[in-house]
Amino acid sequence: MSVFSSSSTTIVARLRAAGCVFAEDEAALLIAAATPGGGADEQGLDALVERRVAGEPLEHVLGWAEFCGLRVAVEPGVFVPRPRTAFLIEQAVALAREVARTPVVLDLCCGTGAMAAAVAAALADAEVHAADLDPAAVRCARRNLPAARVHEGDLYEPLPAALRGRVDVLIASPPYVPSEYVGLLPPEARLHEPLTALDGGGDGLDVVRRVIAGAPAWLAPGGHLLVETGERQAEATVEAMTSAGLSARAAYSDELDATAVIGTRVP
Repeated sequence: MSVFSSSSTTIVARLRAAGCVFAEDEAALLIAAATPGGGADEQGLDALVERRVAGEPLEHVLGWAEFCGLRVAVEPGVFVPRPRTAFLIEQAVALAREVARTPVVLDLCCGTGAMAAAVAAALADAEVHAADLDPAAVRCARRNLPAARVHEGDLYEPLPAALRGRVDVLIASPPYVPSEYVGLLPPEARLHEPLTALDGGGDGLDVVRRVIAGAPAWLAPGGHLLVETGERQAEATVEAMTSAGLSARAAYSDELDATAVIGTRVP
């Protein structure tokens, strides 16, 4: 008997044995993906379950992730957007709404483009751009955003010159895991997501500092830089923003276990 024709209970048992905490929910999603109209056949469900049991992230198996109420396309080998990043989006949207004109928003280290897509969904009139160094991430982001607004290259390097000095809200969730702790991450992350999206160097802030250093030249007067970090890195991130000439503060969400450091270019 194939997995497709067996009961969902069997699939749940397999997922639970593989260590999937939310086995019931995952089984329902996998079965839905394999139903007619879901893009898979009977053998397709077998393949989906096998991939998940082998440890591949559920989002990679399904081809999408839920983020801020959106279904975002996710491809294998690309960083999966985390629920805690919704806190950064809340802060960014609130600041963008204070802009009197059409706000310009930039998502650096964009991965799937989930953050940019969430901002665009909340602010229908915003001019939203995104950039990433990883070609796979850029390809994925162009499925979630207007392709012409997704730029491939290292941080600010690929951005159109017309954006310089015009960005009202710059959001970034760069790699911020200290190198020595990458090996302690769950296998789903360290085996299936790109190292460049996880490893932030010795103290986790190598890329964060580069984002901060380049931000003042791209921010509009009064523009804001929002960076996701770990709680223990917040103080050092605030100091880096202050050194770059930004007025900086840290914001925290206990509910989402999230930390965002917000810097503002003084008009």
